Amino acid sequence: MLASTLNNIWQQVATGIFDPLLTVIVFLLMLSLLVFVHELGHLWVGLRMGIKVEEFGIGFPPRALVLFERNGIKYTLNWLPLGGFVRFAGMDGEKDAVYGAGSLAAAPPWRKIPVMLAGPLMNFVLAVIIFTVLFATVGVPTPTGRMLISNVFPNTPAAAAGFQAGDELVRLDNQPVTDENIVREVAQRRKGTAIEAVVVRNGVEVTLIVTPGAWMAPDGREFSAGFGFSYGAQTVNQPINPIAAIGTGFMHSVELTGRMIMMLADLPAAIAGLFSSTPPPAGEPLGPVGIARATGEVIRQPDGFISFWSLTAVLSLNLFILNLLPIPALDGSHILFALIEWVRGKKLPPEKEALVHAFGFMALMGLMALLTVNDVINAVQGTPIFGR
Repeated sequence: MLASTLNNIWQQVATGIFDPLLTVIVFLLMLSLLVFVHELGHLWVGLRMGIKVEEFGIGFPPRALVLFERNGIKYTLNWLPLGGFVRFAGMDGEKDAVYGAGSLAAAPPWRKIPVMLAGPLMNFVLAVIIFTVLFATVGVPTPTGRMLISNVFPNTPAAAAGFQAGDELVRLDNQPVTDENIVREVAQRRKGTAIEAVVVRNGVEVTLIVTPGAWMAPDGREFSAGFGFSYGAQTVNQPINPIAAIGTGFMHSVELTGRMIMMLADLPAAIAGLFSSTPPPAGEPLGPVGIARATGEVIRQPDGFISFWSLTAVLSLNLFILNLLPIPALDGSHILFALIEWVRGKKLPPEKEALVHAFGFMALMGLMALLTVNDVINAVQGTPIFGR
């Protein structure tokens, strides 16, 4: 009941604000939450590890104002609303090129590693909390065994056959459609041949005749065999009690994390796909513009409020995984260097470690720029983020 009421209020707000403005506002709020929780983890564990903190900042400098000061820590609001940071105190005024402050750099590995782990782990905890609240109030999404068609692209076999968005795909070529692989398999096997498709539309079964074949997406990409609609597993929400929702939320987060880790193997091909006219099987990675567009798409859905929080949880899990990868400039690389220091029994030369992180940061910025350009091209071409 509460979730339904909030969703109705959300829709009234969404229809009353200029779409691009609403998208930007909601995206920045979501990003601020994800970063705030992440940096809060670093802050909390850093203090527990006895590492002095000078500043906890929301956003990136330049500083707008000091919100308040407590126990020697300045809590600040900064002008660039794209992140946040924890500034650990220096030792004798010395600043560290890697961590930004001497006390964390000088800390032994057994203190440093928990501090670096805390940020990503807080993103995982946030996802569990979000899923738990959603499951307790809305229910657990349970597959019905049917595919739901979300979009039908123009000038495609599906459009010619009369498919409509919202159709429930029941059978293709006399074969029950219980998962996404069946749709792809039938399209390949029966390419160029007219087949029967049974859909449920407004509670009534409708039989259509469709000929799978080549089609072109709105962004100009060509597919050799298919129907020309986007689809996904249809689900219904099954009620669950709040106590059980905690375990279900945790297990759902673990399951999604496992899937995301498995998909890391496809990341190089996905990045390479940015330079190819053939879309990679796993889809394209998104930059900030793409994530903002994804936010705009979900908040305009009928269940926009719920979809927004689901997307926030998924992105939080993405941050959890990404920050644990041993990529220079991310938490994972700091953890790796701390482990090396622990094994060697002495610190690596700070200037060499700083150089590695600097090159890693430049590489990340280059990739971010590439993804942003691709996001902008997709936006101009009108390519949807979901249901490509």
